[in-house]
Amino acid sequence: MNSLLLAANTAGYTAPQLWRVLTKTGYFIGLSGAIGTTVTYVTTVRPALRRTGGTADAAVLRSRSATHLAWAGVVLLVAGYFQLAARVARAGKGMPFEDALAPGRILDFLRAPAAKGAWIAQGTVYLVQNLVLLAAAAAMTALFLPAVRRHTDRVVRAVLPAALTVTLIAAVPTTAPADRDRWLDLVLDQTHIVSGTVWLGGLALLVGLAGTRGRLGTDAGLLWADIWRRFGLVALVCVGAVLVSGLWLSWKHVGAVSQLWTTGYGLALLVKLALVLGLVTAGAVNQFWLMPRIARARRADDTASLRHLTLRHFPLVVWGEVVLGVAVLAVVPFITGSARTEAGSAKAVSSGSLFAAGAAMVIALAVSLYATAKASDALARRPSATPAAA
Repeated sequence: MNSLLLAANTAGYTAPQLWRVLTKTGYFIGLSGAIGTTVTYVTTVRPALRRTGGTADAAVLRSRSATHLAWAGVVLLVAGYFQLAARVARAGKGMPFEDALAPGRILDFLRAPAAKGAWIAQGTVYLVQNLVLLAAAAAMTALFLPAVRRHTDRVVRAVLPAALTVTLIAAVPTTAPADRDRWLDLVLDQTHIVSGTVWLGGLALLVGLAGTRGRLGTDAGLLWADIWRRFGLVALVCVGAVLVSGLWLSWKHVGAVSQLWTTGYGLALLVKLALVLGLVTAGAVNQFWLMPRIARARRADDTASLRHLTLRHFPLVVWGEVVLGVAVLAVVPFITGSARTEAGSAKAVSSGSLFAAGAAMVIALAVSLYATAKASDALARRPSATPAAA
């Protein structure tokens, strides 16, 4: 945070106002709740519950998932409204945020005609986006109702594409992108957002579900071992996507390593990178220490240790990841403008050699993530006299 204060005083950098920080952070928290929760439920929680059949533990977790989704819908709805008001406040010549909250101002913004040369009005894009957001939030909040809760799986499957559409619609350009780089900016920016929200939202859902441990049976460790294993694969994919897209976006806006501490944009980005490194480190602890211990306890049929590891040790690490993830979202609004612009360096222009280097980096990253999964499996197969000591 000290870096962010320094950034506020860096020449050429304008720190965002408090309302902008709160609305943008809140919006990404809302997206994390909608996208991350639905993706994690479909890819991780639901398959694990189906394997257990209609057990009491499965019923508890399905009910808690529905409650989590319902509250995530409330957060998405509120955050979406404030984010739309923030767009109104920044449009044109701008206006005070409190004035932009008025429904009349918002309607005027959404009905504004298209700019010259645009194929569609920007307000129309945001109108469609917020109609989809409203539908997704309504479906999620409907899970507060017992009658709807009985169809949680169907509701989640319907909400998942709608939640993804909320962020994708906002990226629709109103004019044709000028070049290939601009297209890549749009695609990789959305890749960064979606993978990041799946990662953080999934962690938050699983931490919430782990809070039911007092209501679960003695064999719940088996179910949770499967849940953590499945989410570990999802998280690895998200990490890869975040790193690849983040490298492109950083290259576009940072022209030299020194700009990370000599520009406001760079300082904010540096804080974000440090927090993401903390997230990756916590994930490594999960992969190389906790997951192997869980696997060994499962193989030894040590239900007591398995339950302790999956419902106490693992959630503690994940809680730390959630805190770091929220901190990342709080820093995102400060990453505004471009370090290249502040430093007066040339605009980034891609080339064949850059794409070749990028492809090599992507392949190396994929290999390293694959090796990570294999190394975790190898550690799990190592014999241990005390496979899951508390």
